[in-house]
Amino acid sequence: MLPPRSGWLPCWSVTLSRVNVALFTHTSEYLGPEVPDRSKRYAGTNMACGSCHRAAATIPYAAPLIGTYSVYPQFQPRFGKMVSLENRVNLCFTHSLSGREIPEDSKEMKAIIAYIEYLSRGVPRGAKIIGEKEMVVEEPKRAANLVRGEEVYKNQCAVCHGADGRGQRVGKVGDTKGYTFPPLWGADATSESASMFRILSTYQYVYVNMPLGQATWDRPALSKDDAYDVAGFVVSHPRQPREGEVAKDFSNPLDKPEDFPWGPYVDSFSEMQHKYGPFDAIRAETASAREKAKREKEAKGNPGALSAPK
Repeated sequence: MLPPRSGWLPCWSVTLSRVNVALFTHTSEYLGPEVPDRSKRYAGTNMACGSCHRAAATIPYAAPLIGTYSVYPQFQPRFGKMVSLENRVNLCFTHSLSGREIPEDSKEMKAIIAYIEYLSRGVPRGAKIIGEKEMVVEEPKRAANLVRGEEVYKNQCAVCHGADGRGQRVGKVGDTKGYTFPPLWGADATSESASMFRILSTYQYVYVNMPLGQATWDRPALSKDDAYDVAGFVVSHPRQPREGEVAKDFSNPLDKPEDFPWGPYVDSFSEMQHKYGPFDAIRAETASAREKAKREKEAKGNPGALSAPK
C-alpha cells in the first residue's frame, strides 16, 4: 500500500495549466451560477470542487483523486452500470453542485480529466493508496442526537460556516468568487442528492477533517459522538431539492447505502431511521435480503440448485 501524499500538489508545467487546477479550487469563477456566460453555468451553487476535495484533491480521507484516473470505467451501484470518469465527474456536478452535466467533449471536461490524470501519474494501476476513500469509522450504536449536535456545531463549526450554516463568501453575491468556507445547508450548499447529505458520509468526513486546521486523518480533534451528532444536525437542514436525481439513484434497492434517506428499501425500517440511525439492524436485514436475492438468482440459473438431494 502506497503512503499518502498529504497536501501534495504537482509542479506547474506545460502539461498542466493553472486553469486546470483552478477548475477544482475556484470552480464558481469558471463554471458557477454567477458567471456572465450563461452557457458555462454548469454548477448550480457557488461552491468549488475543492470544498470537499481538499487541497485540490490531494489530502488523505478528504476525497483525494490521486490514482483515480486508472480505475475508470467502473461499476457504480448508484447508476447500476459501468460508468466512465466523465460520468463520475458529472455526478458531482448534477448531485453535489446541484447543476447540469458538462459535455464530455468540452474543453472544461477535458481540463478536469487532464488534472485527474496528472494527479494519477506514477501511481501503478490498481495500487492502494492510504486515504484514497472515506475512512471507515464505526459510528455510535444509536440515533444521532440533534440537540447535542447543535451544541457541537455552535462550539466547533459556526466560527467558519456561520451560525446559519450559510458559509463565508470570499466577496459578495454576484462576483463569482465563491466561498472561503462553504455553506453546509441552504440554497447554495450541496444538494439533497449529494453523498454529503447522508449522515455516515458526513460523519466520516467530519471526524477526520474537522475542525479545519485542528484535525488530521491520523489525529482527529472531535470525539466520535461529537462528529456523529453534528453530522446529524447538519443533514437535518434543507438544501436544494433534487427529486429528479434522487429518483434515478440506486434503482435497485439492494444497492442502497444504509444511510440513504429515501425509500423504497429492502428492509422494514423507516426513512427517519435510515437518515439518523441506528444502523446495525438495517445492515443485518439488508444483508439477509441480498443473500436471499443471490440465492434466487443462482436458482434461476440452475433450477436444480435448491432441490433436496435424493
